[in-house]
Amino acid sequence: MDIKDEDKSEESKKNHIAYYRSLTKTISDINKEKKHEEDPVIKNHLEKRIVAMEKDKVRIRKMFPDITDD
Repeated sequence: MDIKDEDKSEESKKNHIAYYRSLTKTISDINKEKKHEEDPVIKNHLEKRIVAMEKDKVRIRKMFPDITDD
């Protein structure tokens, strides 16, 4: 299995920061949606999406430690 080297260039950093911020907003939106949802199956699905997005945020923070939620 080939392992791709992580691109840590300035352009990659800029793109990852934009993606990181969009993840933060999306997670916030999903949390709002989850509060209004009554179906446990849908709530569980939304929670799994949040967990996956949080893992992606952790991956990005490891690549670029100076990224914050601001």
